[in-house]
Amino acid sequence: MLAALLPNIWFFAAAAAVTYAADWYLHQRGSHLINQLGKVRAGPSIRFLLRQLMLVLLLARMGLAEEPLFYTAVACFLIFYGLQAPQGAVTTLIWLRRTMPVVTRNVDLHSVRIPDAPPGALLRRSGEKMLHLDIAAMAGILIAAGTGEDRVGYVGAALTLLLALVYIVALIPYMRRSRLVPPVAAVLKAVDTWLREYQPTVVLYFSGSNESAYQGNMWLETMARVEGRPLIVMRERNLVPQLAETSVPVLCVPAGTHLMNLDLSSARVCLYPANVGKNIHILRVPTMKHVFIGHGDSDKLASVNPYSKVYDEVWTAGRAGRDRYALADVGVRDEDIVEVGRPQLESITTWTGAPRNPIPTVLYAPTWEGWDDNPGNTSLLLAGENIVRRLLAADDPVRIIYKPHPFTGIRSRQAKAVDAKIRAMLGKAAAERATEPRWVEEAERTAAERSAAQAELVRINARLAELAVVGRAGGDEAEESRVSLADPAREAEAAQLLAAWSEAYWRSFGWWEHRTAVGAEPKLYDCFNESDALVSDISSVVSDFIASGKPYAVTDSAALGAEEFRRQNTAVRAAVILSNSAEELDELLAAVADPAADVLAGARRELKSYLLGPDEPTSMERFNAAVRALAAKAEARNAGVAQRLGDQVIAVPDREAAAGDGVVPGEPELPAEAAVADPDAVGVSAVAPQAAVEAAAETAVTEGASPAR
Repeated sequence: MLAALLPNIWFFAAAAAVTYAADWYLHQRGSHLINQLGKVRAGPSIRFLLRQLMLVLLLARMGLAEEPLFYTAVACFLIFYGLQAPQGAVTTLIWLRRTMPVVTRNVDLHSVRIPDAPPGALLRRSGEKMLHLDIAAMAGILIAAGTGEDRVGYVGAALTLLLALVYIVALIPYMRRSRLVPPVAAVLKAVDTWLREYQPTVVLYFSGSNESAYQGNMWLETMARVEGRPLIVMRERNLVPQLAETSVPVLCVPAGTHLMNLDLSSARVCLYPANVGKNIHILRVPTMKHVFIGHGDSDKLASVNPYSKVYDEVWTAGRAGRDRYALADVGVRDEDIVEVGRPQLESITTWTGAPRNPIPTVLYAPTWEGWDDNPGNTSLLLAGENIVRRLLAADDPVRIIYKPHPFTGIRSRQAKAVDAKIRAMLGKAAAERATEPRWVEEAERTAAERSAAQAELVRINARLAELAVVGRAGGDEAEESRVSLADPAREAEAAQLLAAWSEAYWRSFGWWEHRTAVGAEPKLYDCFNESDALVSDISSVVSDFIASGKPYAVTDSAALGAEEFRRQNTAVRAAVILSNSAEELDELLAAVADPAADVLAGARRELKSYLLGPDEPTSMERFNAAVRALAAKAEARNAGVAQRLGDQVIAVPDREAAAGDGVVPGEPELPAEAAVADPDAVGVSAVAPQAAVEAAAETAVTEGASPAR
């Protein structure tokens, strides 16, 4: 605006270029500022319109208000904005009509035709692309105003309008019925057909925020090994791309009404890794038993959530989980608790009693700040910097691996700031260590090995990227649902590559180099295996690390005192207790350096059994045994309901015969779907459909029969 008012055309051109570049950069980064601008009525359309208005102002200040170029500019921008509406409408209609009611993986929907998606170049960020077509008009008019060559301005304006029309015309063919996905009813019917063919028996039901994908991913390998026919049911579309590679069929059903109408009558056990409100949409299914398995076993309050009493059973890792519920007294009955261990922990290696490398590695894995301001939630706020500072200043050098919780900083700006400080501290320390003679010599000696590992990582990443693209590149979620079918060979190769990636990752840098590990890779358990000790907070990280048998420390951030802290938190009974000053870290480092100084080794062995259960039978065996036992309970319940409904059906005709006209006055008729001539002959796996069972049960209660539990 200042350049337009002066007027200075070159100043204006430079300012316009900067604003274009800034807009593009913010969109590329997915900046939060873009969303905030939209909320204050400064969205992209307004920003582009203002830039164009400033150009009109510039022309007026330059004395061109009566010239054809001025009217050309005004007319061009008015027509250009008139074309935004049809382009936006066409794009929106294509998106809506390409959106399926479900997103699937490893599910064969061959009974419905799902056409290829439109080119991503046309639909991805289409509004932003359409707006940027004004660059030709802006540049042409500016050049014309500066040089007097009006033809350049006319050409630029015509080019902008032509490109906008071409964009709209290019989108129109993708509105044809043959390019759209089938109607909702047809897709849901195909899903139900697949469900009746597949007959799932065990369901993992997962819902959560965008940052919670890890909670479902930790159970994928267990689901792949569970007995029966597993199925993963998800609720959020945005979590499907974050799902790790799995051979288990996946159904993402965002709408609660669609989920509640799916035919899940064959399922007998439903597992829940998180307590979320959307659980109610499947908890209502009476033909299966419902189990809370959680996403970690710890002394956090979340591990004794009163919500847990809605489930038929709560599965804990070991005896500690059972005792935790008893002490909390939140309504979960002891007979409903089953100890199944933690199948995920099989990949954790047991400590040999000595550091893996010439210097010990300490893993600092704090949990996040939580939903309230309880000082005991995380060590980051009060102790994080002290912990890292003392480890860096240890008498004998140690290497630090820092792996913060994925939720860190999502609620607390202070936690986010401390996290950034710790990363900076480790970066600075790593740079300083790289210049010290001892490490320089070691770096030179291992340079070839590290270089080879880095090259191996590049190769593995490239191959993993190829394997991740199933079908045609650029497909939308509808097309991916069509092509994302189980491929044992691809899955086996991906598993081998991921294992090789982890091994190459740790070889790609020196065993003396500090590291910040964020994201899905390296996995937390890989960090466990690479480290010799842990510093953490009250969370499932501690309970899982105990499986390794290695020394660990837990921070008493709430300053309860060591004795009270141990009394309130089972997992710290074999830990070095840290105050917020972290001055007790020397005890942990001494235990790592010298087995004779490790006075808590015996306590860790006892605590491992108490928290995670016995080593034999294996956790996976216990998990499968629990699935079988609960499935049997579900079968017995369903058979009992069918038997009672069958008895009720037999009783109704007798009364009808006594009435003489086939209907007992004042008595409601029993739904025909509930009739089971011989429940014992049918078998427990062929019980009445869920809706029929519910409706018939209501009728049975109305007629005075004993309702099923």
